[in-house]
Amino acid sequence: MEYMPKVLQAVAGEDFTLYLYFSDGSVRLYDAKPILERGGVFEPMRDENFFREHLTVLNDTAAWDVNGDFDPCSCIDLDPIELYESSVVVADPLETAS
Repeated sequence: MEYMPKVLQAVAGEDFTLYLYFSDGSVRLYDAKPILERGGVFEPMRDENFFREHLTVLNDTAAWDVNGDFDPCSCIDLDPIELYESSVVVADPLETAS
C-alpha cells in the first residue's frame, strides 16, 4: 500500500513558504510562490497577511479559511500529494524557536 500523505500542522514561513508536518513524521518546506503567480482562486493568498492569518489544516491538507468559518467547502486547499512530493524535508523550525 502506498503512503497517502496527511498534513497534521501547517506553519507559514518567510516569503510565502510553508512548513508542513506530515503524518509520517516528516517536516517539509513548501514554496508557495509558483502557485500564487497563477492568480485566480489563489489571488487572496498573495496578500502576506492573508497568507499567514488564514492558513489552517482542513481536509488533511494545508488550506486557507477564506470566510473565517472553517467550512471545508469554501476554503482554498492544496493537494496533499503535490505538497508532499514537491517539498523538501527540513529540520523542525519549532524545535529551535525561542
